[in-house]
Amino acid sequence: MTAAPTEISAYGDHVLAVEPTGAEPVPDDARHGRPLGLLWTWTSPNMEFATVFIGVLAVGVFGLGFWPAVLAIVLGTALGAVAHAFLGLSGPRFGVPQMVAGRSAFGYWGNALPAGLNALTAGIGWFAVNSVSASYALNTLLGWPVLLCLFIVVVLQVGIAYFGHNFIQSAEKYTFPLLALVFLIASGVILSKSDIGAATGAHAFKGAFLLTAGAAFGYAAGWTPYGSDYTRYLPRTSPRWAVGLWPALGVFLSCVLLETVGAASATIAVPKGLTLTDAFTHALPTWLADLTLLAIAVGGIAANALNIYSGSLSFVATGIRLPAAVRRATVALVFGVAGTLVAWSGLSDSGTKYEDFLLVITYWIGPWLAVVFIDRHLRRNQSDAEVGGLLGDRSFSNWSAPVAMAAGTGLGVWLFSNQSDYTGLVAKHVPGIGDIAFLAGFVIAGVLYLALRTVPGLGPVTAPGAPAPTAEPAGA
Repeated sequence: MTAAPTEISAYGDHVLAVEPTGAEPVPDDARHGRPLGLLWTWTSPNMEFATVFIGVLAVGVFGLGFWPAVLAIVLGTALGAVAHAFLGLSGPRFGVPQMVAGRSAFGYWGNALPAGLNALTAGIGWFAVNSVSASYALNTLLGWPVLLCLFIVVVLQVGIAYFGHNFIQSAEKYTFPLLALVFLIASGVILSKSDIGAATGAHAFKGAFLLTAGAAFGYAAGWTPYGSDYTRYLPRTSPRWAVGLWPALGVFLSCVLLETVGAASATIAVPKGLTLTDAFTHALPTWLADLTLLAIAVGGIAANALNIYSGSLSFVATGIRLPAAVRRATVALVFGVAGTLVAWSGLSDSGTKYEDFLLVITYWIGPWLAVVFIDRHLRRNQSDAEVGGLLGDRSFSNWSAPVAMAAGTGLGVWLFSNQSDYTGLVAKHVPGIGDIAFLAGFVIAGVLYLALRTVPGLGPVTAPGAPAPTAEPAGA
């Protein structure tokens, strides 16, 4: 299921064309764009209600004081933004999606674990979350049945993802000024009408600060498995500082702003029975409320275009061989259908389900990041040609990575998970620690990975007689 290099080269920077690539590398003659474009690529998708709701959770659900909530939001988001910046650096180096770049750590087949999880998380999980918020926004704005609004949202975002990389980048660019302007004005009004002094934190949940930091990290870090998906078309000569800086700023500034506004909005009294999006816009003048609801819907679609696209890339990066006619674009359509069904089931009790989802995704992303970071450090003296050659080598294995990731995830959840569906052993007896399963999983996976790499049969191995590494990974 690979596109010929000539086919990818012909795609180039064309916007109104379906991207032919799957998980194979982008050749140099198809590279284009500037790192600055990543600023709006990673700002627009966060200008939506799913971002706002993290702040609402912090004050309105966890009971945290306003300023401690802001601090937790800044800390969690900063960690996620830095990780996101770091991972995107592999795009210009190897020209492959993030989940293909991860094969240097996990091996060709072991990489199916994180790639498969991200395909489900992005293509179905995040798709459902953002579809629900965008649908409720349209429902409040137009008064149409929420199910009809859901299908409208789905058709638009799946259509954008189907066209692929260039169309998505253009869509994020042109929605950026609209979303930024509307949300900045709405944020100013909401902050002026909020009563942040009322959020004293006197009745906060035990561990509310760490729960908030974990949720903020979960949202920002949720983008990390997509990092190089949107940098792999950049020229190899792109400045590394710019490739890392603009995505990090896009994620950090947009998330901190809207999550802070969400925390402030939780201090404004609203009538009972309103939908989440209606409650958020209740304090705004009618004209601004309508624009904000439209922006919430557009922002949800902008976010889900990335989610469906990266979810489909992750699926083809698992190494599963599919018929030649089944390309990345076709997989995007399949994920759209599956995500729609999940979103449909999540139209009720969406707040609690979103809180749990934010925590659950950190459970595997934390351990995954630990393994990837350590592998990058250990390979710091290897050339791009050496590392790139491993990414398409089906004989290359490193089973210590998936084993460490799975163990870190399992032990982190068993001991430190703290959510509505399950409370870990330690969290049950010490609820004040909140939910630090992602942090515990990160540490456990990192330590195990370093230890297991030295065990015969588990460490990095390339089959005898395998082709020598080349500067470009083979088609996936």
